[in-house]
Amino acid sequence: MTTEISCFKAYDVRGRIPSELNEDVAFRIGVGVASYFSAKSVVVGYDVRPSSLEILNALTKGINSQGAKVCCIGLCGTEEIYFATNHLNTDAGVMITASHNPADYNGLKIVGKGARPVSMDSGLGEIKKIAERTTSELDIEPKMDSVNIKNEYIEELLEFIDPDKIKPMHIVTNAGNGCAGPILDMLEDKLPIDFTKIQNEPDGSFPNGIPNPLLPENREITSKAVIENSADLGIAWDGDFDRCFFFDSNGIFIENYYLIGLLSEQLLKQSPGDSIVHDPRLVWNTVEEVDRFGGIPTISKSGHSFIKEVMRENNSIYGGEMSGHHYFRDFYYSDSGMIPWLLLIENVSASGTSLTDLVKDRIEKFPVSGEINRTVNNPEELLERVKDHYLSCDPKIENLDGYSFDFGEWRFNLRMSNTEPLVRLNVESRGDGDLMQNKTEEILGLIQELG
Repeated sequence: MTTEISCFKAYDVRGRIPSELNEDVAFRIGVGVASYFSAKSVVVGYDVRPSSLEILNALTKGINSQGAKVCCIGLCGTEEIYFATNHLNTDAGVMITASHNPADYNGLKIVGKGARPVSMDSGLGEIKKIAERTTSELDIEPKMDSVNIKNEYIEELLEFIDPDKIKPMHIVTNAGNGCAGPILDMLEDKLPIDFTKIQNEPDGSFPNGIPNPLLPENREITSKAVIENSADLGIAWDGDFDRCFFFDSNGIFIENYYLIGLLSEQLLKQSPGDSIVHDPRLVWNTVEEVDRFGGIPTISKSGHSFIKEVMRENNSIYGGEMSGHHYFRDFYYSDSGMIPWLLLIENVSASGTSLTDLVKDRIEKFPVSGEINRTVNNPEELLERVKDHYLSCDPKIENLDGYSFDFGEWRFNLRMSNTEPLVRLNVESRGDGDLMQNKTEEILGLIQELG
């Protein structure tokens, strides 16, 4: 008998508790993970959500039922699972998290040996099939070994920089009551940084709102704290801290698009001629910066499994998405929300300047709209209608990920969400902020009219 499980998405498992994801479903997914990877050992960690421990116990029972051992690293961020999968040499890893989803959601991010990602096209679909034909057995006792890998993980993070070169500075950090706080506490002892920490304590009730700094309404508290404390910069994270976001000394939110260029420059100085992977939403600044510093710009479809695959194919030193994900070859081709800010403070220290000055010229040269989401009834049909509308303007059109339209002095990318009835819009121009703004309003009007 097959029972459909509805919470499998394109790259992970995510659903409402308990209607979509519960102990029964978690047990069956545990069976699917252990079976698909023929696992002898699986490392598991969890975020701060109240439902995480119930999911952990049921998942562990499912993994145990297939004769596999569970190594539990406790409360952690997703990148700690990437690290632990390699450090402990397990056959798979599972992070229990719903990242920035509402508090009544939870989910599972699953990787194979070496932290290789799985998506619906590369293993997740098979895990789903196994889970759907499995019957849960929840009356058995879960067996797991508790393992603390945090000190080793911190040591690995610090290998990306020279701590002795970091100059004293004042930083505001906002963990959003997610999982980043304990790691910041450990790094504080290793760096000459004066931290002002807000929302640092993990709290799965999210008393200050869901941690998702990509939403403009969630940025004010970090911005205000930077200004009030006269800090050199601010950093905020989502719930499982695999994404990080930056604010300059004026409290201004800096689009991650410009951080991709900065990090590319820094890493290419260490490894000239290397490939840098980027997504197609915003491209001009990244391509120019990578070319300028002797790298090879390599485009990939958005999404962590696609970025990681292209990085492995090209042995790329770094990959960046304007959504706040940053990937590093020397971190198992995986994304980290800690490595980017460590590299940035090293850059600020070495250059003797500020984050404001490091990105000022790039923002002026390539102004952007920031990602704008709109709910529409039929995203796929809307994309085709928008394409038809602009065909008469004879743009260069690419369809790697949604549609990208290049008109010479401005361009935009319009793509569908993988999980919601949304379209996501990004617009950029060559040095003309008014043009970028006018075209953004023009496209949004068109979306409203057609969608």
